[in-house]
Amino acid sequence: MENKKILIVDDDENICELLRLYLQKDGFDTVVANNGSQAITLAQVEKPDLVLLDIMMSVLDGWQVCREIRKTSDVPIIMLTAKSETFDKVLGLELGADDYVTKPFESKEVVARIKAVLRRTGENAKSEKTKVVYFDKLVINITNYELIVNDVQIDTPPKELELIYHLASNPNRVYTRDQLLDEVWGFDYYGDSRTVDVHVKRLREKLEGVSQKWSLKTVWGVGYKFEVK
Repeated sequence: MENKKILIVDDDENICELLRLYLQKDGFDTVVANNGSQAITLAQVEKPDLVLLDIMMSVLDGWQVCREIRKTSDVPIIMLTAKSETFDKVLGLELGADDYVTKPFESKEVVARIKAVLRRTGENAKSEKTKVVYFDKLVINITNYELIVNDVQIDTPPKELELIYHLASNPNRVYTRDQLLDEVWGFDYYGDSRTVDVHVKRLREKLEGVSQKWSLKTVWGVGYKFEVK
C-alpha cells in the first residue's frame, strides 16, 4: 500500500487530522478536503487512489460529491457516516460507493477497510490474462473492464462488472449472497448481503430484456444465477 494516495473528506478537522496521522503511519500519502466542493476539485487534480468521504458536510454533502466523482472516475470510495440505517448504506452503494464506515469508528478499522478495498480494486487484479465471456448481444471483458450490450459499451462500475463476469463465467450455477460476497468482494469485506442485492438491481437495469437466451435470475430463498437457455 506504500505511496497510495488517500483523499480524506470531512468537515471535522480533528477527524481529518486523526485519519491523516494513522494513514501516514501506514505509509499512505494523504490529501485533505474540509468541504464537498473542495473534495471534487482535489479528486480531479490529485487523482487519489481512494476517497474517504464523509456524508454530512457543508457546501455539498457526501452523496452529491459521490455523484460528481462517479461521473468521471471509478476511484474507490468509502463513505463515512453517522447514519447507520440500512437505507443510507444502500443509497451509498447505489451511488457507486465501494464500502462504508459508521461513526464513531476506530481508526485502525478504517485503515483495514482501505487496505481491503485497495486490494480488491488494485491494478494487480486487472493485470491477469485476457478474460472475456460472450453471450447473445452481450460481451463481458474483465481485462479491459468493459460491458458491451448490443454492440454498445455501457458504463459500469468495477464491482458490478466483476459480479456479472463471475456469474456469467459459471452459467446456470446458483450462488448464495454469502458466496458472492466471498468470491467477488473477498473474504475480508466488511459489508452485508444487501450489497449483492444492490449490485444485482443495478445490473438488471442495464441487462433486462436484452436477450431471450440468457437472464440474471433470482433463486428465491437462495441467491442468484446467470441463466442460459
